[in-house]
Amino acid sequence: MISELEEKMSNHTVTKAIIWGLVGGFIGTVIMDIIIAGLFLVVGMPVDLIYSFIGDVAQNFFLRIGINVSGGVPLGVLFHFFLGLTLGGLFGMLVTQIRALRLQSLKKGILLGIVYIEIASQPILVTAPLLIKMTTSDILQWYGLSTVMHLIYGIILGGVLSFQQKEKVLAKSAT
Repeated sequence: MISELEEKMSNHTVTKAIIWGLVGGFIGTVIMDIIIAGLFLVVGMPVDLIYSFIGDVAQNFFLRIGINVSGGVPLGVLFHFFLGLTLGGLFGMLVTQIRALRLQSLKKGILLGIVYIEIASQPILVTAPLLIKMTTSDILQWYGLSTVMHLIYGIILGGVLSFQQKEKVLAKSAT
């Protein structure tokens, strides 16, 4: 039976991991967005196109469930960062609660971060062509760009949580 102290320590560990996941998710989202903005600048596309697109997809989703909201950049920014933070926090919780997913190395953290986000993002990505009209070329660009950008997000998320878990192990061995 788990003692009250062990339960509190376990809750503290989960909370800390979720916070680190939120941090990793935020950093991953920001870096991913900086790269997207740079890419769009290079090819002559509007820098905020990704936010506009995500906002329009979100608007169509809300309209289908009877909620009238404005789409575009503001909703896209809100949704993109909400998802980046939420998925990061969930990853933090998973890697501390499932023994097989514990991050004993940077390599494992990065690999799990990539696999996690590429799988977790698929249901979200598939909604775009279901909710708004997209050509085959648009869909291929959407999936291609998203896969590469989520690869970057996964590397950062896994790296941040690997660093956090390594620090935890070092602190534990120092006592």
